[in-house]
Amino acid sequence: MAGRVPPPAEARAPHGLPAPARKLASRRVTVYPASMHIRPAEPRDHAAIAAIILPTIREGATYALDPALGEAEAVAYWTAPDKETFVAEEDGEVLGTYYLRANQAGGGAHVANCGYMTAAAASGRGIARRMCEHSLDHARARGFRAMQFNFVVSANTRAVRLWQSLGFAIVGTLPGAFVHPREGEVDAFVMYRRL
Repeated sequence: MAGRVPPPAEARAPHGLPAPARKLASRRVTVYPASMHIRPAEPRDHAAIAAIILPTIREGATYALDPALGEAEAVAYWTAPDKETFVAEEDGEVLGTYYLRANQAGGGAHVANCGYMTAAAASGRGIARRMCEHSLDHARARGFRAMQFNFVVSANTRAVRLWQSLGFAIVGTLPGAFVHPREGEVDAFVMYRRL
């Protein structure tokens, strides 16, 4: 190509690709099924939401919720009036759910907060990534200017890596703040990103 100036040598990979192309080449690309969509949850979804959130709550490894929480209480928590709750659905089957709310009232109301859970059978299919991407877009559309996760259990390394890959930074560490059922006391992270 005439007139094209190649990037400087230090910005080139050993195989000759410019740094941005190298970065893209090393990035994992998730392809979502065309039939998967995310929509607002409805009362008819409560049983499917319960089937997703109860096993996670019972395990007690990622959320600071009482593992003995009953189904009605768990669904009431997840779909509370201060939250917008969504489901990720494929071919009529709910595979994941998330909620979006203001992290705080008053002067903190411009920062969003979310919680996400995926059905165990759908783990590793990019559902949580897609829900987070959806929540970031929805939060922007609702006028939020940032998103904060208040209590990410450090032992939940898959979630920590996922949130970091989506632009969240660990901005605080709460030493030993979570009692993990297998690992004992572990740290919890505060994670944050601007929108």
